[in-house]
Amino acid sequence: RGVAAEAGLPPSTVRYVFPTQAAMREHAITLVFDRTRERVDAIPAGLPDDETARRILVELLPLDVERVVELDVYLALGNAALTDAELRPALDRVVAEMRGWCDRIVALVGVPDEQRLDEACRLHALVDGLAVHVTRLAPGESGEWAIELLDRHLAGLPTG
Repeated sequence: RGVAAEAGLPPSTVRYVFPTQAAMREHAITLVFDRTRERVDAIPAGLPDDETARRILVELLPLDVERVVELDVYLALGNAALTDAELRPALDRVVAEMRGWCDRIVALVGVPDEQRLDEACRLHALVDGLAVHVTRLAPGESGEWAIELLDRHLAGLPTG
């Protein structure tokens, strides 16, 4: 009822589209990553590989109000998925997609194949940690430091 009221819809409409709370939660977490995917897919083709990698990383950070809200939704639903078997597959898909982006990034910067898995895992952990820190910045505080840290990380990756 609360969601219906917030959306300005009759509760019956919301119940028709989302027959269970789990269905609504799954849609919400999927929607968040659909938006992220759209931003990543909108990165122009033909850029140098290192610039493509950097732009993907920047899209994964919550550097504006919309992305902060998306991360808050993801974190809340990700926590719920730890105890909700119906929501867990959606979380697993999101985590796999994020890992895929990190793998793509380390491949773009030339990390040797035998090191890609480890470096993609490290990058995933770094991006997730930075994302949480960026959402907790004081109003008006810049997240540029996070981009600079990611730039240093990319520059320090092993290449072959």
